[in-house]
Amino acid sequence: MRILFVCLGNICRSPMAEGVVRAELERRDLAHLVELDSAGTSDWHVGEPPDPRAQEATARRGIDISCLRGRQVKRSDLDRFDLILAMDAENFSDLAAMATPEQMRRIRMFLDFARNTTEREVPDPYFGQEDGFEYVLDLLQDAARGLCDHIEEELRRAGKLAAE
Repeated sequence: MRILFVCLGNICRSPMAEGVVRAELERRDLAHLVELDSAGTSDWHVGEPPDPRAQEATARRGIDISCLRGRQVKRSDLDRFDLILAMDAENFSDLAAMATPEQMRRIRMFLDFARNTTEREVPDPYFGQEDGFEYVLDLLQDAARGLCDHIEEELRRAGKLAAE
């Protein structure tokens, strides 16, 4: 299974989501079965590491995202990934503009998997204060748990995990 997380610049929300989901998959001993990546709809930060505030916030929760580098989403990503998760409605719209009807079935909002919030979009913390990164991490961790439940179910259906 391949999953792509998408935000605007690929230096805050989507690399944080990638790191949070990777940590949850590792906790469940599923990381070896899932390929994760992140990308931005813009090319503003291609090749750059995640924002230092994003790195610091995730590090406080035991998650290292320092090795990630920004990249722009490509049309080929829409075929390569099984699930493409947008952080907000604008990212979703940008992805939809690139997608065929078949590819559209793979594109969803990341917070669709969250269980403890009514938020539909992950707010961009880039222009805010440090506490914005903490709030974003709370949302991402909630959605990560729901996503990993979904992944486990999909892997069971595909016969890659034993049924409980």
